[in-house]
Amino acid sequence: MTTPAWSEERVAIVTGAGSGIGLAIAERLAVEGALVAVWDLNGESATTVAAGIEAAGGRAIGMTVDVSDRAGIDAGMQHVRESLGPPLILVNNAGIAPFQAFLKIDSDSFDKVIAVNLKGTFDCCQAVVPHMLEAGWGRIVNIASSSAQTGSAYQVHYSASKAGVIGLTRSLARELGPKGITVNTIPPSFVDTPALRGAEEKGFLGEGVPFHEKTTPVGRVGLPEDIASACAFLVRDDASYVTGQVIGVNGGRVA
Repeated sequence: MTTPAWSEERVAIVTGAGSGIGLAIAERLAVEGALVAVWDLNGESATTVAAGIEAAGGRAIGMTVDVSDRAGIDAGMQHVRESLGPPLILVNNAGIAPFQAFLKIDSDSFDKVIAVNLKGTFDCCQAVVPHMLEAGWGRIVNIASSSAQTGSAYQVHYSASKAGVIGLTRSLARELGPKGITVNTIPPSFVDTPALRGAEEKGFLGEGVPFHEKTTPVGRVGLPEDIASACAFLVRDDASYVTGQVIGVNGGRVA
């Protein structure tokens, strides 16, 4: 007999869910029984993902949301509440991961990465927490990156933004824990997504994915579904004693 993920119906928002890891998380939470708001900068992709979830028997809506736009986030939260109910699960997955040599990173490039990856996470959290406080229950999962833990050449701005996400997560967990809200982060390492394949094509992965698979203890590249599985656990009712944690889902690449 399986235990239901939640004692009552829950509404989840997954940002950057039009493809890759976010798509897998949105689909997994729908299978678990959540009503899912699929947010993505690409509204067409978000709508397609939501339609797929509904075709599989779940309930979802697709929305165009730019997480670097606070007004758009606030409007999106209100639309989710009116369409599905109060959002009590938030997965901050939206992000950008450019490769640039350190001396080529200008202020605009740096600020854009911070605006999406770090401030976008902050703003989405700040917009959803009032709904969680009202309910006395909430789950937030922030998708960081193992580059925040190990560093990544040609990604100084990206690594810095994701390190900020880890600090934000741990601090917010301490503040919101007494309110019934948990906040955790998953820093993926080497996951087979369109972004990873794009980096490979541009030569940023050295000898390519096959080489890095050999240096991964489990002997394979990660899948978006691996991240989705961990996320699905962290947002359950019975994960209430897990908060402020950095849950490495990386095949043993990062200790």
